[in-house]
Amino acid sequence: MFAFFDLDQTLVPYDTQALFCQFVLQRHGWRRIYLATWLPALPLAGLKLIGHRGLKRVFLNYLWRMPKSELEILVKEFVATVVMPMVYPSVLAELQQHQANGLVTIMNSASPDFYAREIARSLKFDHCFATRIDLGSGDRVRFTPNVIGPNNKGQHKLPPMAEILAVEGDVRRPAPTDGNAVQPNAGLVTSPSTLPIPGSYAYSDSHADLPLLNLAEHGVMVNPTAKLAAMGQAKGWRTMTPARPFHSKLEHHWHTLQQILGLTA
Repeated sequence: MFAFFDLDQTLVPYDTQALFCQFVLQRHGWRRIYLATWLPALPLAGLKLIGHRGLKRVFLNYLWRMPKSELEILVKEFVATVVMPMVYPSVLAELQQHQANGLVTIMNSASPDFYAREIARSLKFDHCFATRIDLGSGDRVRFTPNVIGPNNKGQHKLPPMAEILAVEGDVRRPAPTDGNAVQPNAGLVTSPSTLPIPGSYAYSDSHADLPLLNLAEHGVMVNPTAKLAAMGQAKGWRTMTPARPFHSKLEHHWHTLQQILGLTA
């Protein structure tokens, strides 16, 4: 049995990519020059000339030339001081209950793996799957880091879990991976004998995660989008509405913009 969790706006109320950008820019303000490459890419993304992978590569330019050793230190500080205090208490309580009950817990996110793994480790997930980022072969982060494989979103969240799902019938709990089991996106999901997986749970805020939610017997929607709420209601999925630090979609977008600019939200 499994418990699948999305990260952004499911475990925490914000997009962690924007949060980590804010965290870095508040310490290295000169890195705002990355906007000179990211802002021109936005209209290209709107015209679908740049996909999610390409836009993510350009966005990560705020890390250009940063020593990887410094990045590792920043990631640990970011997770400890920003992410962990921000995790929804009610969602965290359910995660911890699933862990106590012996379910295999999996965090599956579109966020970059270089900090998603640390979040998963801190929350004691058994496995973490995230968008795989190649920061470069040297000791500093390269310009426009490569995205290895697809952006880990929607249906792309399933193939990396193929090996784990293939042995779903084995009730033994696998050894923890300290949140570092980010696997390559290879092949199709080897489905368990029964779908949805009996006794399993999946948590998300977005209709983009329908493939993930449909894996589990018990779907749980966390402050869901209107589209997901409508679909989930028809399926009888449970809804959680933990308090958020904003009161409207417009306020959320304003906070996100402040985070991307490295301002205090």
